[in-house]
Amino acid sequence: MYNEGTALADGISPVETDSDRPEATPTPRPEPAPGRDPAPAPNPTTPATAEHTTPNRSTPPSPATPGQEKPVAANNPADDTEHDAATTAQPDTTAPTGARAHRTEVRADSTPRTDDGPSTAGTDAHASHTEGGTHGDARDDRTADTASAAAPRAEVSQAAADPADKTSATTSTHTPDTAQDTSTPGAMAAAVRTPAATSTGTPGTARVDTSTAGAIAAAVRDGVLSPLLLVEEALARIQARDRNMNAFSVVRAETARAEARAVAERADLDVLPLAGVPVAVKNNVDVAGEVTRAGSLAGRDQAAAADHPVVRRLRSAGAVVVGLTAVPEFGLWGTTDSPAGVTCNPWNPKFSAGGSSGGSGAAVSSGMVAVAHGNDGLGSVRIPAACCGVVGVKPGRGLVPAEIGVDSWGGMTENGVLATTVADAALMLSVLADRPDLADLESPPSLRIGLATAPPLPLGRVDRHWDAAARKAASAAATAGHHVESAELPYQGATFALMLRWVANAAREAATVAYPDRLQARTRAHIALGKLALRSGLLRPAQVDRIEARLLDHFERYDVVITPTLATAPPRARRWHKLPWLANVVANVRYSPFTPLWNLVGWPALSIPMGIHPRTGTPVAAQLIGQPGSEATLLRLAGQLESAHPWRRTAR
Repeated sequence: MYNEGTALADGISPVETDSDRPEATPTPRPEPAPGRDPAPAPNPTTPATAEHTTPNRSTPPSPATPGQEKPVAANNPADDTEHDAATTAQPDTTAPTGARAHRTEVRADSTPRTDDGPSTAGTDAHASHTEGGTHGDARDDRTADTASAAAPRAEVSQAAADPADKTSATTSTHTPDTAQDTSTPGAMAAAVRTPAATSTGTPGTARVDTSTAGAIAAAVRDGVLSPLLLVEEALARIQARDRNMNAFSVVRAETARAEARAVAERADLDVLPLAGVPVAVKNNVDVAGEVTRAGSLAGRDQAAAADHPVVRRLRSAGAVVVGLTAVPEFGLWGTTDSPAGVTCNPWNPKFSAGGSSGGSGAAVSSGMVAVAHGNDGLGSVRIPAACCGVVGVKPGRGLVPAEIGVDSWGGMTENGVLATTVADAALMLSVLADRPDLADLESPPSLRIGLATAPPLPLGRVDRHWDAAARKAASAAATAGHHVESAELPYQGATFALMLRWVANAAREAATVAYPDRLQARTRAHIALGKLALRSGLLRPAQVDRIEARLLDHFERYDVVITPTLATAPPRARRWHKLPWLANVVANVRYSPFTPLWNLVGWPALSIPMGIHPRTGTPVAAQLIGQPGSEATLLRLAGQLESAHPWRRTAR
């Protein structure tokens, strides 16, 4: 039987809590944009004139216009010659002039001004870590104007913050109250819905929590918050925070406003599970009116005629798509970068946000949106979730419509969710799967849980803090009454089968692009190997059948297995697409060996935060894995672990 003392075996200390976060990597407080005066402090005695109001159902929606892509930034020559990722201290966020536009512009005139004139939302919290910026001087001259309810909310939190207190200088940080009852997921849900991030309703009303999708939707359904004003706040956060983070490739400012007005007009508004919730969608599924890039310049500049099924379900549930998030080419890599820029980790911008749903992970972790769509072919939801300290859920095969690229990577890729809380992850998954019951987080019955921390690769190693993250989750599960014991997973044969499919699926995908000469060098190398794999005849279904049969035998003893989500801290944030193919492969395999197996067999898995790495200041996480059809069990167990160890929801 596993117990609390096991986590201390072999000299491994428990993972640090949020209060133990090292001084070397604090999140800096935002400063006013160069050449501008600081935003004025709000007057607590004067009610704002643009507060959240009950939606006006008589106002017709405005015509929708497509989002705008950010321009490609200029290259840093030094980065092109430096091939040692470990020596790069800063992310490179510049790119060659003359390249095709591939980044979002948020125009200064696209956000409303208050009666008192524009207010500056401040520069990105990580601006001091990078020289220059991705978007040039034009972005420095812009303001993050929004309705007057939005800016004072952030300023009030910042004004009260002690500069020496790294957790108080945030607008969306939840510090658990030790006096609160968090013994059950239901109690935890109530406890976590009282964070610092709140919005003011109509004058004279109580402040409303807008830090979670569930709370936002409830407030909109009750007529307390307006979908349009929630979208304005999300757009302002994106404009203020994304200039050096590069989470978004497209921001749909005017289109999102039109969609928010349409949501407010819906007759079924009071029953929509995601009523008015701003969401981000990974830029590799179709969003009507937008060009689906999949992180590549090799496709056609042709806007999608219709929404992907998961986007349709999000809209049907009342969500508003505010933007499309960054993705590496074809979603092949566990780091997110492109000629448009490098997607940085909100906890420490020297490190990657992970991939391939790195843009979605950064958008949620930085508080730009509460929930985001992602998809997962070798870990592409769970990897950025672990890197960025959020919840990431990869459902099992067939639960959510896939339809990603060519044959959904042979059935290995699933659409999933990134969120700051288990409740929000369950809520959004219930929408994507059209399974309302998945949002129910009642405590599961006693489970048989295996703890497997041994590296899947023969020569692999697991950082002791990531090992301790899995042990911390196992200890909490044991305390909750589950039977936990050490386990060894049967990884035999999986590495070879996965490598074959990783390269072969890239070759299939590349055969459909319009301009193959525009593919990145690392992708072309991947494709060349993939063509060899396809001709070799080595990709046989029997490989996967044998691997899954061994896993099914193993899981006769366990309902759930817990592993570290990753083996090491994320790689440095840099232009990985400029580095050789082998450098990319080694970096990916070394830090994420635990996630791919579950794509191969199509089983559900999720990642939850379990502390902060003391050296990098980035989160550590545990992975929960179950047999096909066990999504509800995994979510309910994750809810129990969140109750036992509430995490800081966002890096800001």
